Amino acid sequence: MTVTIVNLILTTVIFILGIGAYIKRKSDVAAHKLRGEVSAPGKAIAIPEVSLYIGIAFGLFAISHALTLAGLAKTLEAFIITIRVIGYLLVLVAPCRILMKR
Repeated sequence: MTVTIVNLILTTVIFILGIGAYIKRKSDVAAHKLRGEVSAPGKAIAIPEVSLYIGIAFGLFAISHALTLAGLAKTLEAFIITIRVIGYLLVLVAPCRILMKR
């Protein structure tokens, strides 16, 4: 139970940070474009969606931990597995977006 509580806290913090980073990076990119600046070679503007994907994924992990703590793991086992798989897929998409960026 202690491990699940720690996981819930950490995943919630990562969720909040991921959403916050997305909002900040999105506004940074918008300001960059408004100023008409072109990125210097070797200096890329981060892909804002990457932090959003990671934030949402960890939000899904937080939900699964909360459901487990609520004693619903057995009843909602298929649902918990589904949201965890979706979470892992979102985390997988994040580095793929970076690798495919050109």
